[in-house]
Amino acid sequence: MQSQTKGDNVKSSALVSLLAILAAAADSSSPPPPPKAAVHEAVDTYFGQKVVDPYRWMEDTKNPEMQTWMKAQNDYTRAMLARIPGRAVLSARIKELDNAGTSVGFVQWANGRFFYLKIEPGSDNRRLYVREGLAGSERLLLDTEKISSEGKHYSIDYFTPSLDGQLVAAGVSEGGSENSVLEVIESGTGKVLPDRIDRAQFGAVAWRPDGKSFIYNRLARQTPQSAPTDRYLKSQALLHTLGSDPDKDPAVLGYGVWPAISLAPEDIPFAMLSPASPWIIGVVNHGVSNEVTLYFARADSVNGPQTPWRKLVDVDDAVTNFDLRGDTIYLLNHKDAPRFQVSTMDLAHPQRKAAVLVPASEVVVTAVGVAKDALYVRDLDGGLGRLRRVPFGGGPAPNVPLPFEGAISSFGTDARLDGPILRMTSWTKSPRWFVSDGNGGLVDSKIEPPSPVDFSGIESAEVKAKSADGTMVPLSLVYKKGVSLDGTNPTWLEGYGAYGITLDPFFVPYLLSWLERGGVLAFAHVRGGGEYGDDWHRAGMLLTKQHTIDDFLACAKYLIENRYTSPARLAGQGTSAGGVTIGGAITQKPELFGAALIDVGDSDTLRSETMESGPANIPEFGTVKTEDGFKALWGMDSYQHVKDGTAYPAVLLTTGANDPRVAPWQASKMTARLQSATSSGRPILLLVDYDAGHGLGSTKTQRDEKTADIESFFFWQLGVAGFQP
Repeated sequence: MQSQTKGDNVKSSALVSLLAILAAAADSSSPPPPPKAAVHEAVDTYFGQKVVDPYRWMEDTKNPEMQTWMKAQNDYTRAMLARIPGRAVLSARIKELDNAGTSVGFVQWANGRFFYLKIEPGSDNRRLYVREGLAGSERLLLDTEKISSEGKHYSIDYFTPSLDGQLVAAGVSEGGSENSVLEVIESGTGKVLPDRIDRAQFGAVAWRPDGKSFIYNRLARQTPQSAPTDRYLKSQALLHTLGSDPDKDPAVLGYGVWPAISLAPEDIPFAMLSPASPWIIGVVNHGVSNEVTLYFARADSVNGPQTPWRKLVDVDDAVTNFDLRGDTIYLLNHKDAPRFQVSTMDLAHPQRKAAVLVPASEVVVTAVGVAKDALYVRDLDGGLGRLRRVPFGGGPAPNVPLPFEGAISSFGTDARLDGPILRMTSWTKSPRWFVSDGNGGLVDSKIEPPSPVDFSGIESAEVKAKSADGTMVPLSLVYKKGVSLDGTNPTWLEGYGAYGITLDPFFVPYLLSWLERGGVLAFAHVRGGGEYGDDWHRAGMLLTKQHTIDDFLACAKYLIENRYTSPARLAGQGTSAGGVTIGGAITQKPELFGAALIDVGDSDTLRSETMESGPANIPEFGTVKTEDGFKALWGMDSYQHVKDGTAYPAVLLTTGANDPRVAPWQASKMTARLQSATSSGRPILLLVDYDAGHGLGSTKTQRDEKTADIESFFFWQLGVAGFQP
């Protein structure tokens, strides 16, 4: 690639625009236009094609001009949103709905104790609790609200109890940054031990049977000379013994640890141990690729860099998930089975060929887990969750009756506990956690009470839309019973389509604030996701990414043609990698949408590999270092496909200042480009949360305020009465 930079004669516009704002404020009740971004063109040449980037300078987020422009844009956006008449009432309703019930997540079991994160009415963030059995009392272990302050909050990113349940390792980070510091807490007393390990973003803690040591992933230390893309490179799996110096923890697996195991800088290693097996599995994730490389050794042979690892499977074996029991490893893979199968291998005799235990079928196998009584297999069948119980000795594998039709949103097992621990939900039923009833069925654990928010007036439907190449794309619809198909309903269409991730049914009480005002929610299950297995995923990545956008547009057209809505009443959303989806939709067919939300989204894919998370995402999106990679990235880069003089819909773009996954400059560059190009006169707004990241560590207040911003923006731009300034 060749690159050259040229500056224009445009003065630094952020300060000029701010002065204009101050001058206009005295005689105008509405905010003046947002500050115009200066243009400093960078011209790159990729395989003979020149690409002009007018806002490359924004990628330096420490640049004072960039910071001033970004803050002025955010101030303008907040002023505009505050003018929407219905926003205050809507915000109060969202908070009422979100604060009505209790939400519980990440339930784990260890030696009779249940550990989980819970957010209750009146609390603003998730807290870590432990419960002595299902009938016992619960005890608060970690409350990050006690260490949070005005303008700065902390969140729990992950936790893992020791096998004996006496200790729990938890990752805590500031401001949604996911820069986790790993701490260890006594589950009996709540006492926090002196061990504190920074650079533990992924954690991936694997406790050893002694209850005094664990293996975890730690990122490499950065220096002032480190490039942003160095952040996730050369991480290692380390062995920590409680009370020891983390900076002296010996490496067990990782880049440069053992010459016989060659790991790439972007590979992410960690370990897995089971109380039901004498083996340890070394897992190597290759960026965001779902297929892993597995190594194995006797658990008692772990000896730092001298651990005698042997390779078990590699990327070509297409393994994405696994579990252990004795000498047997159960491998979820899509080797010649696009909808996945479960195979077994004997770790004591690894030279023996793998045997298929659960053959591929029409359903998509999404996870496997070893429980005390059987192997449990989670399936996805036409958008609905299914569960099979597979005897260890073989034989019939019947479906386990589920309490209702919906999604298995969380699934886990422990080899010392009968049955799975799973969470079920649907578009209209509140989530519940279920455990084994001891007779092959499931019983409500009572850990998470049903939501008091009434969805009895809401219903859902599953339909399909025909994409550009004739592929039928699943589309989920949620709306008030008796909805009128007259084309007037404000409709919110969301799509993602990356990494093989599925958009499963979920229950969000505060979204009733949209539905009760006549709004329709629609979820497009576009290619790039995993709704139909590996083939569905691969049909929407790299050079096939246009399918993802085509599928989303097909769903938009279905909603319009079937009179759920009309273009003027249709809003589209894409979050994170879904920024490619919605960005492509509005740049290719802007006339189909009245409004759009690019939520912490990737818009400038040609430059994405320069972000901190960029190298890890190359398997999914491509690299400009190869001609095919450039073609793929160019095709999905919505920033580069914005055309001057085009009537774009109203667009709200959001970012968190601490986002480690999609850099804030992505939203900033797309905002500047759309503001410069659009001829519709409709607003292009940038919303920045300076105490947030990608959204994973946001508080309830942050979530509620952002939801009020989004819904009121959509209601305003879709012409809903009561929301017109």
